[in-house]
Amino acid sequence: MRRSPIVIKDNQSLFNQYNSLQAGDIICCRIRLKPGEEHLLLTLSERGVKVIPSLTSQLCSRSKAFQTRLFSWAMLRGTSVIYTAHDLLKAIGHYGDSGVTKVVLKQEGKNGGLGVFLFNSIEDIYTQSAVGIHSYPYVIQPFFSDFRDLRVIVLDDYVEVYERIRSGGFRHNLHCGGSPQPAKLSSQQLHLCHKIMAQGAFPYAHLDLMVADDGTTYFTEINLRGGLRGAKIDSAAYRAKIDKIHANLCCKALEK
Repeated sequence: MRRSPIVIKDNQSLFNQYNSLQAGDIICCRIRLKPGEEHLLLTLSERGVKVIPSLTSQLCSRSKAFQTRLFSWAMLRGTSVIYTAHDLLKAIGHYGDSGVTKVVLKQEGKNGGLGVFLFNSIEDIYTQSAVGIHSYPYVIQPFFSDFRDLRVIVLDDYVEVYERIRSGGFRHNLHCGGSPQPAKLSSQQLHLCHKIMAQGAFPYAHLDLMVADDGTTYFTEINLRGGLRGAKIDSAAYRAKIDKIHANLCCKALEK
């Protein structure tokens, strides 16, 4: 006789029972992992353990490289993941053919604009990577100077958006000195957010959009969690909405 499903709601319980979890069991929390521990999630999937939020969304939130591989179709053209020196050499050729000069590099595992670097030439990236200054993988994209930076928070039927205004540098992040300003989201932009969330199996998300002067919108980043500085919703209301989403998804998983 099969036992009743186990429902895990915190990381301590998860890792205490990690090896005994089986098909039908449910993990309902964001899983905290050290860098390099992502492989621990593989057997959970193979054993048929249900994870809320989805494993794809949790891995996406940890990896700019993974996001780029999944959502490059919505990003600024030329955005690429660099895994090796051979990838970088290929990118040097593509950027040269396209006439791209300034390039932005985004490091893995860094948020809030702290892992974003601007280079006058992609050759400078090659030089620094060759001597070990930048570790693979990382993401590169052409530098785009004139754009609006929108932060979108989607919590089920709750949607909030604000613009992050640059204050001197090219980083718009509030953590790096940017300031928030109320903004509106078009129906097309909201559709783009929902499309990206569906592809990445995100039940809720913080998304960043880049809007060019001609109105063209590009996706830049997504995360299950982000800072609330600049948002109207407070931390208590935010946490309550997340808990409600988790509870509803958990109930649906148990019904199945």
